[in-house]
Amino acid sequence: MNPIIFLWAHPRSMSTAVERIMRERGDFECLHEPFLRYYYLQRTSKPLPHFDDAQDHPCNYRETREMILERAEKAPIFAKDMSYYVMPEILQDEDFCRRLRHCFLIRNPLHAILSYYRLDPELSLQEVGLEMQWRHLQGLQALGIDNSLVLEAEVVQRDSSTAMRQFWRALGLDDKPQALNWNQDSTPEDWDYVQGWHHSVAASSGIRAPSADEARRRQAEFERLCQQAPQLAEYLNHHLPFYRRLREHSLSGITDEH
Repeated sequence: MNPIIFLWAHPRSMSTAVERIMRERGDFECLHEPFLRYYYLQRTSKPLPHFDDAQDHPCNYRETREMILERAEKAPIFAKDMSYYVMPEILQDEDFCRRLRHCFLIRNPLHAILSYYRLDPELSLQEVGLEMQWRHLQGLQALGIDNSLVLEAEVVQRDSSTAMRQFWRALGLDDKPQALNWNQDSTPEDWDYVQGWHHSVAASSGIRAPSADEARRRQAEFERLCQQAPQLAEYLNHHLPFYRRLREHSLSGITDEH
């Protein structure tokens, strides 16, 4: 039986870069947010900016689930998606939950919210995403699925080789350091329908660590934005406790604050 690895992320958590690394491994068929259409075309009336719908992709939960399982009959699957797209419905689908290997990618929500706001000033509290990741992880544990992995974006940025090797080892995969770099001219075709969200990854050839100056600039920019959009501070305060709880399960075991 081929593995199905799901990376449950939140927006602007560097998940597309991690997905790109997994594509470069060459041993998985990679799916880019297969449940996105289900959420934005069926579950919510909020539009997603920079989204061009592809009509040949399933739009409901059941058909998307079956598409994933069918593809897994032919090849190992790695999928990147968002917990809030499928919560809480996925927890009622215990067979599917047990078929997947669940991983969670988290990033400091201040940086994630700031990045998201630049692309969609109408972002909602739920779209920040960390609360649903935590509830997703808790729900899996309640089902007795206790082998989930939590990966930190900042740890990958600081030392992508070590972080990804640790991640792959935990998944029982071979180390493939060549996957950490890619050709800028080879953007995956299945990113086209949301290409406005992925300029930074498409324009790069690997992951780099931000400088201390960049981190300070982001903090200052966030504080300025909160003056005109005070809901952003509320979003941050709401999601920080869930971020901290998720970090307690991190592969890195790091407890310092970013």
